Amino acid sequence: MVLLESEQFLTELTRLFQKCRLSGSVFITLKKCLWQCSSGCVFPADDGRTKPIPRKGSVEGFEPSDNKCLLRATDGKKKISTVVSSKEVNKFQMAYSNLLRANMDGLKKRDKKSKSKKSKAAQ
Repeated sequence: MVLLESEQFLTELTRLFQKCRLSGSVFITLKKCLWQCSSGCVFPADDGRTKPIPRKGSVEGFEPSDNKCLLRATDGKKKISTVVSSKEVNKFQMAYSNLLRANMDGLKKRDKKSKSKKSKAAQ
């Protein structure tokens, strides 16, 4: 998994969306980052673990001003991630929402007639 800066993450996410436009899916996860570190999350390579290891005492000494969000995106082959601090969340959220609006135009419309047929059949 590649930990990127927020602007690089948005650029790579755009590439993932374009690559999977005709066939494929992009999975995005967002969660609260509970551990504290200076440059994001630590992914050790020595012991073969795939999950990040929080620093000792990071949950006990957690301050609300240090809130961070961890975003991950994958297409099944390539994985990217970023950590967004509470200071830059508004700027990131605006850019992220514009990116999602621009790339989610291929979604299929829901057929409303099939829903009404099911309800008539049940009665």
